[in-house]
Order: sequence, then C-alpha cells, then structure tokens
Amino acid sequence: MRWAGQSVEVDDGALPGLQRIGFVRSVRTPQFEGMTFHEVLCKSALNKVPNAAMLPFQYTVNAYRGCSHACRYCFARPTHEYLDFDNGTDFDTQVVVKTNVVDVLRRELRRPSWSRDTVALGTNTDPYQRAEGRYGLMPGILAALRDSHTPFSILTKGTLLRRDLPLITEAAERVPVSVAVSLAIGDPDLHRDIEPGTPSPQARLALIAAIREAGLDCHVMVAPVLPRLTDSVEHLDSLLGEIAAAGARSATVFALHLRGSTRGWFMSWLAGTHPELVGEYRALYRRGAYLPADYRDMLAARAAPLLKKHGLTGGRRRTEPLVGAATIAAAPVQPTLF
Repeated sequence: MRWAGQSVEVDDGALPGLQRIGFVRSVRTPQFEGMTFHEVLCKSALNKVPNAAMLPFQYTVNAYRGCSHACRYCFARPTHEYLDFDNGTDFDTQVVVKTNVVDVLRRELRRPSWSRDTVALGTNTDPYQRAEGRYGLMPGILAALRDSHTPFSILTKGTLLRRDLPLITEAAERVPVSVAVSLAIGDPDLHRDIEPGTPSPQARLALIAAIREAGLDCHVMVAPVLPRLTDSVEHLDSLLGEIAAAGARSATVFALHLRGSTRGWFMSWLAGTHPELVGEYRALYRRGAYLPADYRDMLAARAAPLLKKHGLTGGRRRTEPLVGAATIAAAPVQPTLF
C-alpha cells in the first residue's frame, strides 16, 4: 500500500481507495507480529443496511476493517479491495481502525432524528478480533448504545467479549440485547487450518458458558457448514451436543456461500489442502455463490433432529439461503463503512 504522505489534511488523489478516509498513521508493534494497523478518523459510525427489511436490524457499527481471524471463507474479504488492499493476506494482516468511532457514534446517537433502531455489531468483521485488544473501542461503543437506550446485537468468535460482559449485562437491563457466538468447526485440527486466527472451539465453548453465567442468553451460529468437511451427522451431532452442554439455548445451522472474490481465495486454499474436493465444490457452486436448493434442504433435514436431540431451538428458515434466527453475519454489508 502507498500510504506515504497521507494524513487527515492531505488528499493528493494518488490513492483512489483511500482518498475518502481520514488516514492518520500506520502502526506495527512487537505484540502483534505480522499485523499492521492503519488508524483513520471516520466521518460516520452508523451504517444504514441496504434491504434492511430482510434483516432483524437496520444499522451496523464496524470499528475495524479487515480481520486477523483469517477465516478462509470470510464473505467480507471483497470489501478490502475498496481500499486497494487484496482480499487475501492483506485482509488478514492490514487492519483499518476507526480510532474516533466512539465520539462519532455518540454524536450520531444524540441526533433528534435517531429513532433507536437496533444496531448490529459484528456484521462485517469481528469486533473482538486481536485489534480490539490494543484499541479497546468496544466498551465505548457499548456504553454509547446503552446511554442512548439503543438496542443492539453482537456476533463474535472472539473470547475478548468476556472483558465486556459486565457492561453488556448492565446494558441488557436498559435495552434489548442479543449476544451470539459463531462456532461451526468442532475438530481442533480442521479449525486451525480453516480459521487460523480465531480462538479454539474449546475457548468459544467456554465463552458461551461465561455468557450464560452472566445471565444472558447466547445464540450460536453454526455457520458456515462446509460440504464434505463439516456437514456429516457425526460432526454436527458432536458440535451441537457441546454447544448445548455449554449452555446455549438456540442455534442456527447454514451452509457456506462463496460470494465475489472470496470464492477464489477459498478455492485456492481448498486446492492446497483438500485437492480431492475441488471438483465437487466447483460442481456444487457452478451456478453462483449459493449451494443448490437440494443441498440446503438436505442440511436442514440433517440438522433439525440434531437440534431437537440436544434441546436447541433452531433458526426460522426463509427462502433466502443465508438468513435464520440470528443472521447477524449472514447478509453482506456494502463497503460504505467510513
């Protein structure tokens, strides 16, 4: 990236993807080896969701752009191209941080026109990724929503959420709050290969237990399910059993979608790790980003009795293949994030 010479005041037109944001500086530290944090001053914090009628929320807040979780399948990867980054390694290691997001959010929430619609956190990249350990933006965001009596939802794979449980619990006494954990892979070896930057499955199960111990409900997104890798009855049965034992009361199960340039990144990984599945995946996704209806029906029929077996309420099916009861991460958010 050609960040040299960029500042809040400078706009020389040399960076088409960055000229609209208030770049301040790039930071590398030994504590976050391999990561570069690009600090910016955002103009807005609340993002209006396109086609919000399909979703249980109308607004989102995203403090970070890019994600150190490095999930091979992440649907948000194409949004990094908007800033002249690539959707692969850059997405995993070049994280844009909106350092003033709390102040901007508080200003927006004070507007007389703000109608206290539900705000979703974790729709584009994880709010509790590694960068949050350095910048600590979430407590301010949560407090701003609480103080303005704005309902909110959180979806995360990050165990750093434990730090904010007292604040989330306090907010839940004032406004409706929904907390969900994403956990779709139970096998530790497969997890390290597919989601190398995320906390382990056991750590996330412990997070679910901690959320429940704090007196909050916890929904679990068992998503995305990967054909021939994590869609077997044995894998789903074991994982859902562990999720229920951790204290979750509900779960949504849905399959992988490969949208835009995420498809190429994922298929490249698949060719290097499971070449025997490449032909099958090409056939399954030959018509687009979504799996065929017969596969989705099969997965729903497979998951339903397992959810019932473990006492978990399932998500409500809709015709759109990605949405269920807690579709916080399901719908792609357009890259109008600054």
